[in-house]
Amino acid sequence: MQKRIAVIFDSAGTLLHMYRVAKDLNTGCVLEKIESTALVAKKPHQALVVLHVDPNTILEHDPGISLIKFINDNDIAIDISCSSSPFTIDMALDVIRKDKVSIGDLHTVLNCVTGQCPNIFYIAVGVIVDSQNGTIPYVLSTGGQVFKNTSKTVETLGKCGIDTYIASGDSMRNLRQLAKYVQIPIERVFDIATTHDKEHIVLEMKKKYDTVVMVGDGLNDILALRAADVGVMTIQQGDVRPNKLKNAANIIIEDISEIINIIDNV
Repeated sequence: MQKRIAVIFDSAGTLLHMYRVAKDLNTGCVLEKIESTALVAKKPHQALVVLHVDPNTILEHDPGISLIKFINDNDIAIDISCSSSPFTIDMALDVIRKDKVSIGDLHTVLNCVTGQCPNIFYIAVGVIVDSQNGTIPYVLSTGGQVFKNTSKTVETLGKCGIDTYIASGDSMRNLRQLAKYVQIPIERVFDIATTHDKEHIVLEMKKKYDTVVMVGDGLNDILALRAADVGVMTIQQGDVRPNKLKNAANIIIEDISEIINIIDNV
């Protein structure tokens, strides 16, 4: 009898090659090729807040208005993508109300991403909040392009009877477009998935499948990599990754297409 196998993919850095930019609001410096989860993990009491809004809407607004006014006036929803300590949306909003971050700060990072990625697949924006200091140390923007072998890899897995899923800290606004492009059913997409959410998703999948494979590249994948029957870390993004993340994986790959051989050996 054929084994039932599920492969769960992270999105950013795993299915998508990402260009990430952050603005350090303490120094005004723009930081390129950053890893957002690593910035959050640098100290406790921090969280990455995702804004559920079309970036063009941000760019159309007066750069001088405050972020909290923009959120309130446009009824913008937010979510916690990842955090270094327990965090709630109310805690995040409290910090945003106190800080003086402006829409102009978001313009800076959005313009950097669009300027560097003319053929961008999607773009997102967010802020890192610090509940201990009551400040926003960074605003961020990320843009992604599908890796060359992503679609073919997902297609091949499907033809082999493998169920594919996405579990990502990104919003459904972006993930819906990605899922459609790589032909993963939307009901198999988990958005705004924190580190613990991803672990829980893997553990629940293990109740349904004989083998669950988790594929990721970031610190927010570490618990899921450990929980999976086979944890696969991809380094295709090219960024430096901490040893504790590498140690959490059973296998490290350089190209998403290598998943096919891994499944053949399961």
